[in-house]
Amino acid sequence: MDGAAHFTLEEDDTGKARLTLEGPLLVSSVGPLDHDLQALRTPPAIIDLSQVNEIDTIGAWVICRFAARNDAEIIGAGERAKRLLDAVETAGNDAEMRPPRIPVWERVPEAMGQLVYDMRAGIIGVVGFLGRVLIAAGRLLRHPRRFPIKAMVRQMELVGVSALPIIGLMSFLIGIVIAQQGAVQLSQFGAETLTVNLVGRITLRELGVLMTAIMVAGRSGSAFAAQLGTMKLTEEVDAMRTIGISPVEVLVIPRVLAATFMMVLLGFYASIVAIIGGAVVGQVSLGIPFFTFLERIQEVVPTHDLWVGLIKAPVFGLIVGLAGCYHGMRVQGNSEEVGRRTTMAVVSAIFAVIVLDAFFAVFFTKVGWG
Repeated sequence: MDGAAHFTLEEDDTGKARLTLEGPLLVSSVGPLDHDLQALRTPPAIIDLSQVNEIDTIGAWVICRFAARNDAEIIGAGERAKRLLDAVETAGNDAEMRPPRIPVWERVPEAMGQLVYDMRAGIIGVVGFLGRVLIAAGRLLRHPRRFPIKAMVRQMELVGVSALPIIGLMSFLIGIVIAQQGAVQLSQFGAETLTVNLVGRITLRELGVLMTAIMVAGRSGSAFAAQLGTMKLTEEVDAMRTIGISPVEVLVIPRVLAATFMMVLLGFYASIVAIIGGAVVGQVSLGIPFFTFLERIQEVVPTHDLWVGLIKAPVFGLIVGLAGCYHGMRVQGNSEEVGRRTTMAVVSAIFAVIVLDAFFAVFFTKVGWG
């Protein structure tokens, strides 16, 4: 037990339990002692410090707290021990560790009001970002030789070519699900052949482009936010400004244009693959020959359905690209902000895409393309 604080518990001549402490009561040795004191089942009436050779503030605080809890008397303390015990005895605080909780009828309106107020800064930030993008685009139009064509080609490869396998698989499975579930429901009315109409119109007009936009938002929009956010943290964006390079021209515009252009191709590709998936189900489950299914698509799907999908695709791509780049350029502080902004980029892009899709559905119905 040499070098470590320990104690003995025994009864004195008056029958009171006496706790005698020995050794150093220092921050380096008082931890195990405190644990052993907490485990005592017999509370002492007297705490004897006459055998303590060293003591510091932490040791005095442990003993003072233990004595107060058991209403014990401290004896045998040396001059230094008395000063420390007197100092820590008045250092206690009976205040609540947490402030009182505000009632829910006050807390909820306050939180909602704070969110509404914070939207002001968000709207100002979005408008300012769009303004910087438009100004940079105007400069590139006046000086086309400055356009970062290699950067845009690289981003088109990352956004489009690299996404072909996963988007193709997703679209193929979606086509299978639409055809299979549609055939089950239509069979109740003896109209299984209308599965061709269902697969063709819903994939070319809605799901092909919509699901592709959601996939691109989760795959490329998040990548844009993470890449630009990391560059902001490592001060690469500031270094570009220092040497006279516009980060919006070099980093933002190539990504936004790549997402816009490639969404058209990816949306069309996804719709075709989904139709092929539906044709496979028609061949296997409905007895409709594969090529007959594809020929029937050309007859039953109006041309304007294809144009509806192709019109929506670049708009969705523009939204995904802007959301990813905006949140990436807003990163500041620490690496945790990168993850938060990446999540916000994906959520805001998907939300905006779905809202715009609903708007397009109403708009095209009003103009006679319903």
